[in-house]
Amino acid sequence: MTVNPFLAPSPLPFQFPDFDAISEEHFTPAFTAGMEQERAEVAAITADPQPATFENTIVALERSGQTLNRVATVFYSLVSSCSTPGIRAIEAELAPQLAAHADAITLDPALFARIDELFTIRAELGLDAESLRLLERYHRDAVRAGARLGAVEQDRLRVINAELSALATDFGAKLLAEANDSAVHVSDPAQLDGLAPDAVSAAARAAESRGLGGHLITLVLPTDQPVLASLTDRGLRERVHAASVARGSRGNEHDTRAIVARITTLRAERAQLLGHPHHASWVVDNATAGTVEAIDAMLGKLAPIAAVNARAEAADLGTDAGHTIEAWDRAFHEERVRRERFAIDADALRPYFELDRVLHDGVFHAAGLLYGLRFAERHDLPRHHPDVRIFDVHDDSGQLGLFVADFYARDSKRGGAWMTSFVEQSRLHGTQAVVTNTLNIPKPADGEPTLLTIDNVRTMFHEFGHALHGLFSDVTYPRFSGTSVPRDFVEYPSQVNEMWLDHPEILRNYARHHVTGEPLPAELVERLAESRTFGEGYATTSYLAAALLDQAWHRLAPGAAVDDVLQFEADALAAAGLVVPSAPTRYRSTYFNHVFGGGYSAAYYSYIWSEVLDADTVEWFEENGGLRRENGDTFRRELLSRGGAVDPMAAYRAFRGRDPEIAPLLARRGLAG
Repeated sequence: MTVNPFLAPSPLPFQFPDFDAISEEHFTPAFTAGMEQERAEVAAITADPQPATFENTIVALERSGQTLNRVATVFYSLVSSCSTPGIRAIEAELAPQLAAHADAITLDPALFARIDELFTIRAELGLDAESLRLLERYHRDAVRAGARLGAVEQDRLRVINAELSALATDFGAKLLAEANDSAVHVSDPAQLDGLAPDAVSAAARAAESRGLGGHLITLVLPTDQPVLASLTDRGLRERVHAASVARGSRGNEHDTRAIVARITTLRAERAQLLGHPHHASWVVDNATAGTVEAIDAMLGKLAPIAAVNARAEAADLGTDAGHTIEAWDRAFHEERVRRERFAIDADALRPYFELDRVLHDGVFHAAGLLYGLRFAERHDLPRHHPDVRIFDVHDDSGQLGLFVADFYARDSKRGGAWMTSFVEQSRLHGTQAVVTNTLNIPKPADGEPTLLTIDNVRTMFHEFGHALHGLFSDVTYPRFSGTSVPRDFVEYPSQVNEMWLDHPEILRNYARHHVTGEPLPAELVERLAESRTFGEGYATTSYLAAALLDQAWHRLAPGAAVDDVLQFEADALAAAGLVVPSAPTRYRSTYFNHVFGGGYSAAYYSYIWSEVLDADTVEWFEENGGLRRENGDTFRRELLSRGGAVDPMAAYRAFRGRDPEIAPLLARRGLAG
């Protein structure tokens, strides 16, 4: 084996991972060394004969585990974006080991005794606000993780955590394999009528990459598949939809139903050990919502109105279609009606949304006007995949960090879009942010432009909002860096950034025909604005169905067994009043990766919870002159730079001058009475 590159900080700028030096053989030894090192660091803290101080205990904990963090950030990025059989095998082997390692630290009685002692006298320590919050967070997290449980309960907790970690890993691996196996092969090109030429080309490329003739329609993570809006062949639309909703429940080796049932059973048992009636209660205790009753109040207010709107939309579309609208019909007929009612053709918009132009003249341009950012692509750093692009980010004070973009879909990448970090900003470590945005845009044939849908454009702005949250981080302690905020707050900055995609000044700059350079016609811009709430009944219903399904799974009492996952799902949606055939849940249980493979268990409500803040913030920008540098600087200073170092809702109130109001959200989604 070559020298393991993870055992020391990378010598590259910003400690960027040296992917030229990294190979799969390095991961397991680096994880092993990292865990051993962190255990030794913690042992040194607990063995210190000096009385516990903030510096020798809390700061020492913040300094610990750097080798483990270096290897983990790279490894899990590759798990999600460049998975291989070797990486998946390592992940499966490591999952229970890492869970046990985390528990060994969190449940260490000597360590908790020092933290608890400091917490008891915290008012006497003279700590600054961020340091005091750090001490309180360490104490709260330890208690939430079981530090005060008895030995028998802690032993059971360790077993549960190890199994849950392994199950989540298995869920993700099965979902990736199932997504690839569920792609729809089309032999007759005539069936692709309605698809734009570049989409047909991408389907041909996908088939060729797997050694197939014809065309291959690959699936995105949500239930709704983009091609359904364009395909004229109703039979093929039904095939695509059927393939989408069957993922994880086909009775093959990738079936996830048993995993879903086991995960929810274990989460309920763990919640009981930790003093909660169910997993949702344990999760929300650490969120801005605070209680499950607060979640129920919001979702319960929105769901009935959204369902009524969705049914009305389907009836309207059915009149146009001349038949009942099924789930595989909705997007197609919605586009037909949109064209007729608003003279908007989604496929005709795509030539105005070329990837590079959207990135540079849209996403980056908005960040420049609002925050004074400048971007320069660099080609001297190693990349983990040839499609990856790297940009220097500067502001008025100098070089801020690096932005890494990985836009194209591939078989080794899980579905969806996300932001993560290779390096997090921290004054304690002297590090600046290296953030990544990962999307799943179909890659066109060589030499063809990458033309985006309006949803792709929205996703680019959204994920870059997360990136800004990481890049603007200005905290001392890594525990608070960037997006280290409650789950139901983390989507807020990203959703705010979506507002700029159709701001007139930004839209004029990037929405230009990729051949002629002509701007998107003004009358089309006006019609886009007029159609903003068109189809919102479907969109809100589909989302709320997933959010309430997540809550149903995680309100299960300890000991409650679910024998039939799909029947439980059907019953949960019926109880929520969200059985709308034309608006199926955004994710079925068997491919709900946010909840069973990611970090959103009992927290998928977070998107709409954050959207209340987002819609209210959009009003603040409008009240204060909109796209102005002064506004961007205020938003950056009061919210984006603070990470988890302050209470997020206190920061929001300081920024807005009051609590958030729900009225702007209701108006945006067409739900106002």
